[in-house]
Amino acid sequence: MSPIFLNSKTLEANENDSLFDFADSLSIRVPTSCGRTGECHECIVEVRNGADALTPATDEEKFLRGNYRLACQALVADPDADIEFSVLRRQPRILTSGAKRAIDLQPAYVRQGEDVVFNGPDGPVTVDRYRGAIYGIAADLGTTTVVLNLVNLESGETVYTASFENPQRFGGSDIMNRISYDGGKDAGELRAVMVSSINFEIGEMVRELKIRRRQIFEIVVVGNTTMRELFFGIDVQSIGQRPYKSTIEDEFRAQKRSSTALSSTSTALGLRIHPKATVYGGPLIASHLGADTAADLLAVGIEDQVEPIILVDVGTNTEVVIGNRDRLLAASCPAGPAFEGGQVTYGMPGYDGAVEKVSIGENGAASSSVIGDIDPIGICGSGLIDLLAELRRTKLMDELGKFADGSSEYEFTSTNNLTLSRADISALAQAKAANYCGQAIVLREYGLPIDKFEKLYLAGGFANYVDQSSAIDIGFIANVPIEKVEKIGNAALEGAVIMLLSTAKREEIEKLTTTIEHVELETAPDFFDFFVEGCMFKPMENI
Repeated sequence: MSPIFLNSKTLEANENDSLFDFADSLSIRVPTSCGRTGECHECIVEVRNGADALTPATDEEKFLRGNYRLACQALVADPDADIEFSVLRRQPRILTSGAKRAIDLQPAYVRQGEDVVFNGPDGPVTVDRYRGAIYGIAADLGTTTVVLNLVNLESGETVYTASFENPQRFGGSDIMNRISYDGGKDAGELRAVMVSSINFEIGEMVRELKIRRRQIFEIVVVGNTTMRELFFGIDVQSIGQRPYKSTIEDEFRAQKRSSTALSSTSTALGLRIHPKATVYGGPLIASHLGADTAADLLAVGIEDQVEPIILVDVGTNTEVVIGNRDRLLAASCPAGPAFEGGQVTYGMPGYDGAVEKVSIGENGAASSSVIGDIDPIGICGSGLIDLLAELRRTKLMDELGKFADGSSEYEFTSTNNLTLSRADISALAQAKAANYCGQAIVLREYGLPIDKFEKLYLAGGFANYVDQSSAIDIGFIANVPIEKVEKIGNAALEGAVIMLLSTAKREEIEKLTTTIEHVELETAPDFFDFFVEGCMFKPMENI
């Protein structure tokens, strides 16, 4: 009998045990709402080894591609084989700090006497009697990670925060693959699994806080254009081909809509909160620049910003915005998942067991710190940036990514023998080059010397843990004085909270997004030259 491995924990495998059974044995949470019949499509797991030792995929699993299974349907067929799998809903670290703005509370739902009243476009409407509190949810739907804040709309206080790995990963690690998936025979599955996951998390919230679902009256959703449209059930195929625009943006440009913001109801979207609750989707900017970027700008108070700033929101898709309240330029960079756990042999998101910081001593040996203070099982984005910067600093690697001793890999921890290979470095170089191009080309288009910018805001969950010096040293971010770099955490989530708490701020950001100039990077005549330069591990040359 061989072991089965789940999230680096081990159990003995028995024939006809389901993968769900192993999760139960280890008290690892796997979502389900169908009684483990395969109908809800929520218990998705990733089989990393031993897929052939499991029973064949069932009809309920036909929507899954690659090495993904439903935990309730995948049974052990060969108990003598090694099987390794991981739950897709691993819990990322939740950011506890970030940009915070003091705003005047003006939520859409307010208490008037013993009633809850919705201040909508057609005037005040009583929706229910007051039940002790009025809550709303701000949701940041990232390509890799989803984060939810439960907010008391009367006090403005965030009372609960939850985060989980984006369950749509079975449709591809980046948005272009997910667009392709949603255009196939299983269209709608990506939306369904996201709604199910959010409903699951809402259930956790209300149980933990001992409140009622009917006390949640609104959800504000932000995300890149594809993530937002998928959630609202809008066809995303046009976003996957030139000119990469949502049908919502097209309708707005054709003056068929007054805004790119969206509004729906909880009932229409299948969200299990108050049946008369509203769901608001933040406005788009252009093309792949979505509501998350608009939320970033709201979080830093761009509508009041006089001195020009640089905003970089790092993720699978990196967004760059440059300017001030009078003129803003923006671009989207398809960086891919290399710095978020994909395409790198031992890459992983920022979970327990991930190497998050690295230094290399004079003897060429690396020392590191690991999230959760346990043995390392991989390395996350902040660790990768440190490792690349340290390899350059110690001259163990040249700016082209070649090891000085001609070897094909470097061992950055002897525990579990974790290494960084030349192939890994190549994937990271291309991801970094996308970030480089976005910043360098938009800076050039803006036409202001780098020393004239007041701040470089570094946004996003991954960016929050990056060492700024390391990021500058390898050209991951613009070469500004270190004291001008300010991390603002999950600014998109904070911006979503602001939209939730102030309808006035929603209107402001809806208007502001219409003035932003979209820079299409691929149309720059020297884009390839910038990309080649960006693949090198050295500080960005000032434009």
